[in-house]
Amino acid sequence: MYKLLLVDDEIDVREGLLQEIDWAAHGFEVVATAENGREASELVERLIPDVVLTDISMPFMDGLALSEWIRREYPNTRIVLLSGFDEFEYAQRAIKLEVDEYVLKPFDGAQIAATLAKVKARIDAEIARREDMELLREHYRTSLPVLRETFLASLLSRKLPGSQIAEKARTYGLQLAGSGYLVSVISLQTGQEAASAKPGGGRMSSLLASDDLDLQLFAVLNIAEELWNKQGLGRAFIHQDHIVLLSISAEADHEALLRATLAVLQDTIDQIERFLQLPVTVGVGEPVSGLAELKRGYEGALQAIDYRVLEGSNRIIYIGDVERRFVNRLRFDELKEQELVRSLKLGTGDEVRQVVHELFEEIARTETSYKDYQVYVIELLTAVLKAAKDADADLEGLFGGSGKIFAEIEKQGSIEATREWFGNLCVKLAQTISSSRQHSYRQLVQQAIDFTRANYADSNISVNQVCGHLHISAGYFSSVFKKETKLTFVAYLMNIRMEAAKELLRATDLKAFEIAERVGFSDPNYFSFCFKKQVGISPKEYRNRSQEE
Repeated sequence: MYKLLLVDDEIDVREGLLQEIDWAAHGFEVVATAENGREASELVERLIPDVVLTDISMPFMDGLALSEWIRREYPNTRIVLLSGFDEFEYAQRAIKLEVDEYVLKPFDGAQIAATLAKVKARIDAEIARREDMELLREHYRTSLPVLRETFLASLLSRKLPGSQIAEKARTYGLQLAGSGYLVSVISLQTGQEAASAKPGGGRMSSLLASDDLDLQLFAVLNIAEELWNKQGLGRAFIHQDHIVLLSISAEADHEALLRATLAVLQDTIDQIERFLQLPVTVGVGEPVSGLAELKRGYEGALQAIDYRVLEGSNRIIYIGDVERRFVNRLRFDELKEQELVRSLKLGTGDEVRQVVHELFEEIARTETSYKDYQVYVIELLTAVLKAAKDADADLEGLFGGSGKIFAEIEKQGSIEATREWFGNLCVKLAQTISSSRQHSYRQLVQQAIDFTRANYADSNISVNQVCGHLHISAGYFSSVFKKETKLTFVAYLMNIRMEAAKELLRATDLKAFEIAERVGFSDPNYFSFCFKKQVGISPKEYRNRSQEE
């Protein structure tokens, strides 16, 4: 059901049309009526109708002036003009304004109904064109310039030398030269989240009901790219389940670039809602001066999208409106966290303090706010707590509880004091982890020893068999075993077997080959060889000496 606004200064005409035409049967709902153009413009702003059916001759603002305003402010709204003037000048102005239909008075309900049927058919065709999933799939397969998108995406993920950017742009036929750049990101909401975010329920499009995210993205890209190209703003492409819109300006006026982009973005959201019924959120980063800085602008746009939890969806969120920006933002990134955790798990006390020193040097080098400084230190503490938890450390014993450790931040009077306190904390945790690791090593080695002593008579016992019993890798086991016992596993096994053989030689009358079998040797000659090498004399000589003693 499409929304229609009826505008005529004659009440008889308005009421006659309302009563004479079965609007619902023709696919329309008359959402309001107006008796002049000024009143109509206010209703258009509030209701955003699909069709405006208006007379030309009216007080305050006539139908042509109203149509001109609608075309400028709401270009997607269809216009049907009613006129008692069959003059070329009026028809010529109507054509110039791209009015959909021009109906001469006198007219009847049937004539108006037939005219609206044609308008509805055009709207249906436009929506069908936008939602034709098979057409979109075919277009998607054949028209995506993969190499261009890959290059543009690389500008968002890393800083490239200017010469390389210029060379690639020429290779791919991209016009990227400019003095100002702005990155915007359109994020789709899908599934249940999208259904609940859709304002007012409304009709559900086939795209919204589809699980094909690639198709949805391409449908949105079609709309965004058309508007971006029409305004000559720059490039539009798909990247990591988002639509990225790159605005390029020849001028260095960042404010003007931002204003122009926001205006087109609003039109983009309106058309996505109108034709696709897909809820989206648009994040806009800070303007930058060069292509090498696009990564910062892109990250800002993604951060802006995160604010939809607070700001709501189906709107444009400019990062400059929701978050104060700094030239060099203090960040505790993944690489810094990995280095800190590595030092806690494997480093010495001096290495831990060196890492902490470098982390706090970052604060001194960066112009930042107290809020960012607090967040930075909290992120450091969170990483330490996670490392302690992963190591099964006693958090209460180490830190006095997580609540108390965060309260300690406020007690430190300076960055230097905070660094010293945090460094001591990290060294304490590193010592605890090291001690726990040594205890774990000892337990592991003792289990290996117990298993070996119980099974040394098995000639097939090996490192792999022991590791299979302990469920660890051979490389790790060999390193730990030698570190704890100062012997390789093979040497330790030989010692156990030789001690057992000496005991049997002293206490029994068993033959050498029988003893060899009992202590895990399948070859008696090899047993004798190993015994003499280990003890210094043969098994027979050892027995004789033992009997003499």
